[in-house]
Amino acid sequence: MSDVFFAPADRLRGTVAAPPDKSISHRAALLGAMTDEPVRITNFLDAADTRSTLAAVQQLGALAEVRADEVVLRGVGLREAREVTNAIDVGNAGTLMRLLPGWLAGHEGRAWIVDGDESIRRRPVDRIAEPLRQMGGQIEATDGRFPPFRVFGGRLRSIAYELPVASAQVKSCVLLAGLVADGATTVTEPIPSRDHTERMLARAGVTIHRNGRHVTVANCDELELESVCVPGDLSSAAFLITAGLIVPGSRLVVKDVGVNWTRTGFLRILDRMGGIVIGDLESEQIDELPSDEPITDLDVTAGPLVGTVVEADEVPLAIDELPLVALLGCFAEGETVVRGAGELRVKESDRIEAVVDGLRGLGAAIEATSDGFAVRGTGGLRGGTLDARGDHRMAMMGAIAGMASNSGVCVVGMDAATVSYPRFAEDFAGLV
Repeated sequence: MSDVFFAPADRLRGTVAAPPDKSISHRAALLGAMTDEPVRITNFLDAADTRSTLAAVQQLGALAEVRADEVVLRGVGLREAREVTNAIDVGNAGTLMRLLPGWLAGHEGRAWIVDGDESIRRRPVDRIAEPLRQMGGQIEATDGRFPPFRVFGGRLRSIAYELPVASAQVKSCVLLAGLVADGATTVTEPIPSRDHTERMLARAGVTIHRNGRHVTVANCDELELESVCVPGDLSSAAFLITAGLIVPGSRLVVKDVGVNWTRTGFLRILDRMGGIVIGDLESEQIDELPSDEPITDLDVTAGPLVGTVVEADEVPLAIDELPLVALLGCFAEGETVVRGAGELRVKESDRIEAVVDGLRGLGAAIEATSDGFAVRGTGGLRGGTLDARGDHRMAMMGAIAGMASNSGVCVVGMDAATVSYPRFAEDFAGLV
């Protein structure tokens, strides 16, 4: 574990490319393993989480050639994942843990064990176990809901499944299982969540439709996914954007950011707070399902902020960035409130508790609620020490807080940032 001190920055200036999108890199590797022909993935994220995905698909029989500018995957097809006796280690990758069983569940008569690190063993899988059980697969989990767990494949039947809570990971798991079910499988969301899986399946030639809150996928014989270009990760770029807004005198450009409308909830929240972030954003689309991911450059300028209220229907489209909303609230005029974000309690850490304890230790006026938090803006932060608790987003939030604070912040466990943003320190060093 590494402790790193982040001193106050006079200003941030320059241009930086957003790191490749982690969510899309995971999906590209998984779908590449499910194809019969080679798939070329450019701008694939090289980080701890995505390396776990490459290792997992190789364990299942796919071949992965990592080149300087691309990853070439030679998959095993939809129905030929190799059965292995050793556990598939997902590391800290929650996306991998919840999507992979959707593919494996369709392998009748085969079984796998899925495990991960200490953090992943605290993350529940019961929300994917239930729809897979209805389809004819089975998950046997520790204490009924935690890793390590065993996936038993079966002959899958199509279902119409209504998600109790909006979740792109659970939705994606069911859609992947639907590829080998006996008909058309429909997932209904209470509110929209990320649609990267749907877009990539459409790109792979799958018959898939969106009708309001309903997404329907038809079974198919094979995927035809020749290439994927991974855009910059908005969830990682959010740390650059936040720093650019709260470090006085800052002006920076974040290049090549993916701005799929199901990922830009954070930018819409910033707009209400008065944050100056300019870019060519994708407009909201309900029924049309494009196969490509939109990309733009974002121009960020520091300036005054005002508090806002984030309601439950906004949470799924900004779930990873909500800790940064808390940090921004410390610098905003008035109160910033987040509601309906109970999902944060089952991330890499209990992020509600971690954010509140962490920022309070730096001088913030912040209180936890059962499903969110409330921040009273004081114009800044004193500084101090923040424990990342093994959570990559908490580590990076602490670093940003240090750059914008009065006396700096020592982040305990800064090495957690390598899970999603290996070049975090180098990128910011170029902007200071």
